[in-house]
Amino acid sequence: MTPPLRVLIVAPTPPPLGGQAIQARRLAERLPELPGLEVALLSVNPPLGGLLGTLQRIKYVRTVVTSVAYWWSLLRTVPRYDVVHAFSASYWSFLLAPVPAMLVAKLFGKRVVLNYRSGEGDDHLGNWRSAGWGIRLADRVIAPSGYLVDVFARHGFAAQAIHNFVDTSLIRHRERTVPGTRFFANRHFEPLYNVACVVRAFAVVQRELPGAELTLAGDGSERPALERLVAELGLRNVRFAGRVPMSEMAALYDQADVYLNAPNIDNMPGSVIEAFAAGLPLASTDAGGIPYIVTDGVTGLLVPVGDHEALGRSALRLVREPGLAHRLSTAAYAESQARYVWPAVRERWVALYRELAPA
Repeated sequence: MTPPLRVLIVAPTPPPLGGQAIQARRLAERLPELPGLEVALLSVNPPLGGLLGTLQRIKYVRTVVTSVAYWWSLLRTVPRYDVVHAFSASYWSFLLAPVPAMLVAKLFGKRVVLNYRSGEGDDHLGNWRSAGWGIRLADRVIAPSGYLVDVFARHGFAAQAIHNFVDTSLIRHRERTVPGTRFFANRHFEPLYNVACVVRAFAVVQRELPGAELTLAGDGSERPALERLVAELGLRNVRFAGRVPMSEMAALYDQADVYLNAPNIDNMPGSVIEAFAAGLPLASTDAGGIPYIVTDGVTGLLVPVGDHEALGRSALRLVREPGLAHRLSTAAYAESQARYVWPAVRERWVALYRELAPA
């Protein structure tokens, strides 16, 4: 009997609930359903108990304590697996999370998949000398979008795309045939995602549609500034929903009429393809990899980065032109079902793992 191919996924786990954690958990849950695979998930940020757990709550100390625990976990776990699949962000996170996993994998003669997912990849690869050294530790580099594949190519590295996928058991598709004025955004409240641009765009909307509503799901360092901005602009009907688990996020997609997205830098946000799957018409800035997912005038409306006036006008179009909104959301839903669901990506992951499997 042929032994199973053993794959170790190394990735962040909640909290916080970011895109890497969501996709890693989904892969770890779905891959074992396939015959001949044994899959486990190893956390790069394991919660610790006792005294170590207390130290983990202290700023700066937590990095040292968590890193030591992570290295120890890698040394104990990696030898039992054939392929190490390391999720990766950029900058210091790149050095602290995937690089240790790749080094330990090489120490034990294991094959490595680097799953690089940062929208800041161009700057990282261009300005951090350690990036190239780290990437060369991988046997294969995988990105979730054609955008990052092109970024890697510009810096002399080969990569291939395997897309993110949505959990269709959680996202309910609803066809929106009647215009509504409930707007929704759910990016982290950090400068990178420019949620302030969404708030300012909503001010443009509310000048024309006084009864419009905006729900902001998420949290982060910019929340106090965003709350002040809402007050300064005199906006009504703005709700801060806080951090929302995916099991509850689906209801927020379902309740909304229009999805807004305004990052300054981005790669392939899972929230955009979730909005597609939910049937939401979408207006977004054209940051980074967004145009690789959203085709302007076909599956959504795109505006220049930071242009809240244009974003607000696009949002108004999606309310005032129901035929346009329906056409865009219908095409976006079809795109999500063709490219961003589990059956569309699973065989690509399995083929990759088997290509790297020991003879």
